[in-house]
Amino acid sequence: MDARLFEQLLAASVQAGTSDIHIKVGAPVMIRDRGDIVPVMEERMSLKDVELIVTLLLSNVASLPGSQVKLTELGAIRDFDCSFSLRGVGRFRVNIYRQRGSLAVTMRIIPSKVPTIEDLFLPTILNDIAVEPRGMVLVTGTTGSGKSTTLAAMLNHVNKTCTRKIITVEDPIEFLIPDGSSFLSQREVGGDTESFSNALRAALRQDPDIIMVGEMRDQETIEIALKAAETGHAVLSTVHTADAEGTITRLVGAYDLSQQEAVRLRLADSINAIISQRLLPRKDGDGRIGAVEIMRMTSTIRERVVNGDTRGFSEFIEKGWNPYQMQTFDQHMIKLIQNGLITEETGIAAASSPTNFKRTLKYD
Repeated sequence: MDARLFEQLLAASVQAGTSDIHIKVGAPVMIRDRGDIVPVMEERMSLKDVELIVTLLLSNVASLPGSQVKLTELGAIRDFDCSFSLRGVGRFRVNIYRQRGSLAVTMRIIPSKVPTIEDLFLPTILNDIAVEPRGMVLVTGTTGSGKSTTLAAMLNHVNKTCTRKIITVEDPIEFLIPDGSSFLSQREVGGDTESFSNALRAALRQDPDIIMVGEMRDQETIEIALKAAETGHAVLSTVHTADAEGTITRLVGAYDLSQQEAVRLRLADSINAIISQRLLPRKDGDGRIGAVEIMRMTSTIRERVVNGDTRGFSEFIEKGWNPYQMQTFDQHMIKLIQNGLITEETGIAAASSPTNFKRTLKYD
């Protein structure tokens, strides 16, 4: 494979609406199409092919000030994140890694248009949550569940409707959001700043109203983000957890046992909402759609967080549609079925409790 063929592959993948591209030695290039992994060519990639692709992907990164990557040192790469742009085609989030001793690549295609909540068919309450002036909002889910896209849609709403200073810290920058009514500074780890923690500390001295942290990766990042929320800022971020219950457990578990009681209290006081999502295949076959659990920090849930009893969150979320517009995954999937966006079979397969889900479907 040469550079021209690789660029043609990227262009065709973007045109086809692919979400991800997977490349490794000894296998054909694969794409994720409507949730499935499928080959796009018969030819298997050689070591030389993959190293050429990695060199192309890193050509811009290696020239950045402070870059730790040198094109002459491909053998030293184990795991590396960056972004890649191809003029006239699009932007990509790139992860370069090593498997069985050779390099491999995963590329996530970033849509050129910054999405809206309505574009994504997400509950419109997310627009209200996005503009809350202070506190922490966390978007959670597994890798590839659309967390970054949902965050971008929420920031897009703030940008269009509010006059605020927004600072994002991302690894890498995904959606390029132009200034609207707000003033945005988007910083990329590696190119614009050394680390999430460094950028977060600096952000507190940059007059922000909203700080968006691409990911809560470690205790240091969690701690600074918490302090930002506690001092009157709005903080948006993502966590790799399946639901609200798991998110609280993960954040508390990042601290020593001696600190966890105090951290539970701080989280209870700081968190406004936890939005957890899963991507499901659409009924019309046109891509995937998010099923969303929304938890708001009500007095009842706050008490359980403080006491360390996060079991059974779904019961309180299920009863919290009025007035908080909370919902469980299963409640949202019922709505998606009723609106003709997913099939009953898809909802039952993804339901937290398939038996109860089928019963609700029958009588709703």
